[in-house]
Amino acid sequence: MTSLDSAPERAGVSPPADISKPGDTVTQGATVHHGLQVTAAYAWRVIIVAAAVYLLFAVLAKLILVAVAVFVGLVITALLRPLVDLLSRQIPRGLSVAVTLLLTIVAIGAIFTFVADSVASQTTQLSNQFVSGLNEIARSLAGAPFHIRAGDLGQAGQQIRAWVTQNGGSLAGQALGGVSVAAEVLTGLALAVFCSVFFLNSGSRIWDWLLSQVGGNGHRWDGAARAGWATFAGYTRGIVIIASTDAALVCVALLILRVPLALPLALLTFFATFIPLIGAPIALFVATLVALAARGPLIALLVLVLIVLIGQIEGNLLQPLVMSRAVNIHPLAVALSVACGTLIAGVIGAVVAVPLVAVSWTVWTTLKTHAGLENERAETKQDPDPGHSQRP
Repeated sequence: MTSLDSAPERAGVSPPADISKPGDTVTQGATVHHGLQVTAAYAWRVIIVAAAVYLLFAVLAKLILVAVAVFVGLVITALLRPLVDLLSRQIPRGLSVAVTLLLTIVAIGAIFTFVADSVASQTTQLSNQFVSGLNEIARSLAGAPFHIRAGDLGQAGQQIRAWVTQNGGSLAGQALGGVSVAAEVLTGLALAVFCSVFFLNSGSRIWDWLLSQVGGNGHRWDGAARAGWATFAGYTRGIVIIASTDAALVCVALLILRVPLALPLALLTFFATFIPLIGAPIALFVATLVALAARGPLIALLVLVLIVLIGQIEGNLLQPLVMSRAVNIHPLAVALSVACGTLIAGVIGAVVAVPLVAVSWTVWTTLKTHAGLENERAETKQDPDPGHSQRP
């Protein structure tokens, strides 16, 4: 017993000291469980990330005009960069940017001028069609199965006129507010064009400067950002192709059915398609109301059929064919993104939500893949010959 007890001392190892103080009691299970420690560690990190995201959205809410302008500038850059790159092979880069923007502005102005002229030339005819259509709707409501009397409709009209008279001041205030909104839209559009000029002309130099601020992981972020930009550019071009196709189908169908305002309704469909899932149906619902007032219930029913057909073409043909390479996210994620974006920022949030989610997912997966490759390379460098331990 003596030799065994003195063995650690002979080996130069002192026995463990008793650090407990008199009166201290250590109960079993007093230490924190490992699972709870891991959960707590993740919890405070998640809280910090959530607070950072909240602060980011709070700042963007204050700078919504600037954020939207930059987003629109990126959209313009994604659409016009192929043409700018093509022209820059023959002329200087700055001149190619100016020529491309000038041609785009002229084309958009010509489209809106043509639509405005077509509406102005049909004003008298449209007013007569709407009056006759409303009278036909009134006659339809007076018959089966509604049996609404003409006196009730007249009374409802009088109530509407009285409400407008009583609330004229508030309506005027809202109209003035609409004027201020229009001024903000024009300011944001001018800022977006200004940003797109620099993105198109010197976007690579701007990105190189931003990348130089990252430090040692610059190449990693460069690859992720380029993948995200490819996703954003592919989504933007794809949604423009889908919107143009929907607008062309709507225009042809409404012209065949002789529904008035075919060109403005097609233009409305084009812009509404930028809101995935719900934009085009809303625009076509407006076309249905116009067809009901101007052409009657039968034509309105045909326009409803048109809504279903265009929705099927877009969902089953255009979306998989055009968007499959650019945006690889589940339709459920698209629907949830649109819903969350609408709740957070209204129409602007609905437009921005899907490309934001798609780009974020692409950047995340690229960074994760890059990290996995770096770990594999590090393991390979540490053990260059995995079979050396099996050699004799």
